[in-house]
Amino acid sequence: MSQKRPIGRREFLAKATTAALGVPLLVRASSVGVGGHTAPSGRINLAAIGVGGRGSYVFRSLARAGDVQGVAACDVQESRLRPFKSRGLAVYTDFRRMLARGDIDAVVVASPSHWKPLHTIAAAKAGADVYCEKPMSLTIRDGRAMVAAVRRYGRVFQHGTQQRSSREFRFACEMVRSGRIGRLESVIVHVGGPARPCNLPGQPVPNGMDWDTWLGPAPRRPFHSAICMRGCGGWEGYADYSGGGMTGWGSHHFDIAQWGLAADRTGPVQITPPNGKDVRMLTFRYANGVDVYHSGRMDHWAVEFRGTQGRIAVNRGRLQTWPAGIMHEPIRPDEVHLYASPGHGADFLDCIRRRREPICNAVTAHRTMSVCHLGNIAYLLGRPLKWDPVQEVFISDPQANRLLDRARREPWML
Repeated sequence: MSQKRPIGRREFLAKATTAALGVPLLVRASSVGVGGHTAPSGRINLAAIGVGGRGSYVFRSLARAGDVQGVAACDVQESRLRPFKSRGLAVYTDFRRMLARGDIDAVVVASPSHWKPLHTIAAAKAGADVYCEKPMSLTIRDGRAMVAAVRRYGRVFQHGTQQRSSREFRFACEMVRSGRIGRLESVIVHVGGPARPCNLPGQPVPNGMDWDTWLGPAPRRPFHSAICMRGCGGWEGYADYSGGGMTGWGSHHFDIAQWGLAADRTGPVQITPPNGKDVRMLTFRYANGVDVYHSGRMDHWAVEFRGTQGRIAVNRGRLQTWPAGIMHEPIRPDEVHLYASPGHGADFLDCIRRRREPICNAVTAHRTMSVCHLGNIAYLLGRPLKWDPVQEVFISDPQANRLLDRARREPWML
């Protein structure tokens, strides 16, 4: 009498997803080592949701690794899928059908911010690890839900804030945390401001574009081609889909401020917007007395750390210290040594293989994004706010707490 084959975790999750969606389960022969193919235990099957410029770039970069195979791509714009289809990958316009395949080990999520939480949670539930492009969330509650899903399903999560994998940013934070500029007093972060309402006129929806699905949980509005563009001139700049420069470049640069502050598991306790008088810049006050300032504009430097005995300024490919000599001495054994990533994508893949936390895991990413969202809320309300970074709520402020989440259009609920 034959015995039933034990069902693995990924197969179980895939079948559960399939049953819920009412779609057929597709299992590639290569996923079980048939026909001379390597079984999944020795290969990472990679897929992507959102394959515009950035999503396509990250997907192709990861797929170059010797033990990675690109298997599927998903986008609501069919024109973006043609290059993948021509290379023999399976293509989808519905991410749920793609995740129901059962053979996907990792997913690049590069959709707009209002979609990333839903895509990330669905991927984690389907048993896939996630490389999530920035900005990862639209609200603070979004981010916490993503953390919960990654933890519940035991997935590896890497946020696409690749500055943590660059030597100049790591060295700057190591010097700050080793006390080379004395006691840290303040940090200046140079990024743009909040998102704006979208008042673009309507345009005809192009062929092959599923505009209603692109909007997803966001409010219904007419199509306009500019909204679909990446960056603050596109969806990142409009409040229904993202948080403007505060969450765009802010997810990069506030991340470095958090790293230098050793605040990867916490956040500010007070946020004060500029008032045109004694408060010139949006100010985040941390429990240790350090102030982080938002300049409201891009600058030659991304982040400036100021201490009682000096200053450190850093940007991509640039690092300068005052006094100059402190940057010419390597970090000593008795000083602070931070996570030395081999490269952001390489770190993600290595952590998939080793089942360990990458340099910008879900908690770290959520805490950085929370700073960005808190800044946007303070700008919107125009008054000082007190924040509890443990409970992740505003203290005695129901109006502000209502802004921790957004209404979502059915059926796209967390």
